[in-house]
Amino acid sequence: MDTLLHFVTLVLHIDKFLDTFIRDYGTWVYAVLFVIVFSETGLVILPFLPGDSLLFIGGAFAATGKLDLSVLIALLITASVVGNTVNYLIGRAIGPKVFNTHLPVIERFLDRAALQKTHDFYARHGGKTIVLARFIPVVRTFAPFVAGVSQMGMRRFQFFNFAGALLWVLLLVLLGYFFGNLPFIQQYLNVIVLVGIAAAVVPVVVGGVWKKLRKNPHGDNVRRTNGNR
Repeated sequence: MDTLLHFVTLVLHIDKFLDTFIRDYGTWVYAVLFVIVFSETGLVILPFLPGDSLLFIGGAFAATGKLDLSVLIALLITASVVGNTVNYLIGRAIGPKVFNTHLPVIERFLDRAALQKTHDFYARHGGKTIVLARFIPVVRTFAPFVAGVSQMGMRRFQFFNFAGALLWVLLLVLLGYFFGNLPFIQQYLNVIVLVGIAAAVVPVVVGGVWKKLRKNPHGDNVRRTNGNR
């Protein structure tokens, strides 16, 4: 619980954390930024890292001269592209094997029809999904993994992977560069970060609640039927 609280506090005050880190460790901050963006895009177990907020705040620090804008953009694009590629390769290597184990215990929890639908969806809309997913927290973490599982072609994936990374990084870093240090933005920076966290968490929660609600009516009907008997 204390670890979670510390993490939330760190995320909410990530601007202060970066400011202190830059002051104490200088250019090592670039390595930290690389690792965070790489981890969010490359590891499916870390979808809640504050990628959007980090890009925006990084741009704001570049505007003050504490970070080099060109180095920051190049570094974050690289981290984003490499992260997505690793995620894709993991999905490509693991996905088919997981769905072809023929072990009853595993296959009980897997849906071959869903995998086929995913493959067909990426065949039709995979490119747009990879690009647009960059701007949707949580989704951007899982999109490259699913693309790998569905066996999307490497060349096609990398084209849209780079295009999405370029748009995502340039848009958010430059927004931070030009607007991040405005008094109004500084005053409500915590709110902006909270909105970013909510954008990541709320869809997952709503999806879980919706799934549960869809199951309950059926369960209620079964109970009523049994009661009538």
